[in-house]
Amino acid sequence: MKSKTGIQNPLTGAWKLVSLEEPGADGKVHATDCAGMFVFTPNGKASVQVMYRNQETGSAYAHCGYEASYGSYRIEDSSTFTFHVNGGLVRTLIGKDLKRRYKVVGNRLTVTSTHPSERWKAIWERD
Repeated sequence: MKSKTGIQNPLTGAWKLVSLEEPGADGKVHATDCAGMFVFTPNGKASVQVMYRNQETGSAYAHCGYEASYGSYRIEDSSTFTFHVNGGLVRTLIGKDLKRRYKVVGNRLTVTSTHPSERWKAIWERD
């Protein structure tokens, strides 16, 4: 299926979290122990959930070790999409547009933020 921009949509489907790397307190990037799923529908809806095995860890988007949000997405070009948050555990995200870089190679999807201060990287595998 092609997006409104005319780009073939490689995101459609359910993706299982393979790895998540985030900066630690020491400033170095570390693998985070978590599980999750990212779902993209053909009609532009999306839902993401991440469960951190240690409740005390998690991103700014997490609450009690769990991160969940849903909304819509729009492919901007062959390497970026925007996720519009309609609802989520962290209510300050509701209504925001989160611009993300993506790369699909085979059955792997790598997602990073376009915001320079967010230095995380999530790798998903088509489920």
